[in-house]
Amino acid sequence: MSSKIIELDNRGLEPPQPMMRTLQALEDSKVGSQVRIHNDRLPMFLIEELQRLGYPYQVEHQADGSARVTIEKTH
Repeated sequence: MSSKIIELDNRGLEPPQPMMRTLQALEDSKVGSQVRIHNDRLPMFLIEELQRLGYPYQVEHQADGSARVTIEKTH
């Protein structure tokens, strides 16, 4: 069974839209899926929320200052 990958481009959106879109996608996805986001900058408040919720994530800093974050839906 392959896991589903949900890609969200949150660049250009005003806060709190990127965080709300990301958390909604996580909520809507099935366990085993990934949500990959691309934000204008490192989403600090989202990272704190992911830590609080217990979702593993990986951050990739981009050369243009933006950040890609891959979140695992584990529960």
